[in-house]
Amino acid sequence: MKVVVIGGGIIGLSSAYYLHQNGHEVTVIDKTDISDNCSYGNAGYVCPSHFVPLATPGIVWQGLKWMFNSSSPFYVQPRVDKSLIDWGLKFMKSATQAHVEKSAIPLRDIAILSKSLYEEWAKLPQFSFAYEQKGLLEIFQTEQGAAHAHHVQQKAIQLGLKDTLLLNKEELQALEPQTTINALGAVHFKCDAHLYPNKLMQQMLSYLKSAGVQFCINEEVVGFEKSNRAVSTIHTTLNSYNTEAVIMATGSWSRELAAKLNLRIPLMPGRGYSVTVEDERYRINYPAVLVEGRVALTPMDGNKTRFGGTMEITATKTPPRINRVTGLLNAVKRFYPDFNIPQPLSNKIWYGFRPCSADGLPYIGKVKQYDNLILATGHSMLGLSLGAATGKLVSEILDSQKMSMDIKAFNPDRFE
Repeated sequence: MKVVVIGGGIIGLSSAYYLHQNGHEVTVIDKTDISDNCSYGNAGYVCPSHFVPLATPGIVWQGLKWMFNSSSPFYVQPRVDKSLIDWGLKFMKSATQAHVEKSAIPLRDIAILSKSLYEEWAKLPQFSFAYEQKGLLEIFQTEQGAAHAHHVQQKAIQLGLKDTLLLNKEELQALEPQTTINALGAVHFKCDAHLYPNKLMQQMLSYLKSAGVQFCINEEVVGFEKSNRAVSTIHTTLNSYNTEAVIMATGSWSRELAAKLNLRIPLMPGRGYSVTVEDERYRINYPAVLVEGRVALTPMDGNKTRFGGTMEITATKTPPRINRVTGLLNAVKRFYPDFNIPQPLSNKIWYGFRPCSADGLPYIGKVKQYDNLILATGHSMLGLSLGAATGKLVSEILDSQKMSMDIKAFNPDRFE
């Protein structure tokens, strides 16, 4: 079957990988040169521990408190925007404890599936992307953080992530003896792994090209032709492509592109920033999330450390706010007082947009209006973590194969 994948991030490339394995003729279209999208600058986590969706009861109130602080960890740019209002209302409605409980199992399942697939990839000769399983530390500084950590640890064990430990201050410090950590303790999710996204993306691109997948880069999709209940032709700024099936893996641009097919997807871009250093002074042994600071740290590829975070709900055309990196580095300093990381030059700061659904769960599956269109977007901060599994699920959906997991929770039509 002739299949077009729109989007060259990890979701699109993973989909192309499994579709090609299933014998399809695959073309990937991307409006960039696929050298620096959101799949490159993330924290590199492959994390079954992230079973709590973005839409939680506390995040709405916290977001309102932070709304007018553009350097805060979670910032919604105030503006009159119909799509933002619609997304926000659905987000607030979803942010319940019942939703958190209901979402935990599908988020766990897709993350475990993805991890198993990355482990398969890591054994293949064409891949060497610094995959390691050291686990993930969620480090807390306050008694409130400690109470939350205890609850999360118990929930993780209940979900079958049994190798999850609650560490006190001394046990945490023993894991990082080369530097001081200012914290009360941490949860250690030993089930988690991490990798170097830059190598993964470059190697995946190289492999797919050598395997015969066609890439049409620097071409933006501008329209579609439809025949009955199918998308038959895709028009870009440069060419037109006939197709028998379409995979829309366009990340934070999915809402606008879907609208060209009269589809409404509640989705907003959430911009994140990261800084990567190659300096032994800032060495850590274990990936970590700073709970109160909302910052992620990852040791990568032997000699690198990446500091990333913030969630800025804004338009994709809004210029970056470099002061958010100052807030990010200040948060690192509060937890790791020996880390005097200077503010980098703007060209050393990476930023990208995460596609945030209205309930914190991805959109994976066919839409009811079209028989040959599959959505694979809305993964928020979990795109890399869930990338391999999403690609596998996309191929199973298209070929009507037995699904590797129950994907009802990811139904793209669930808000209609």
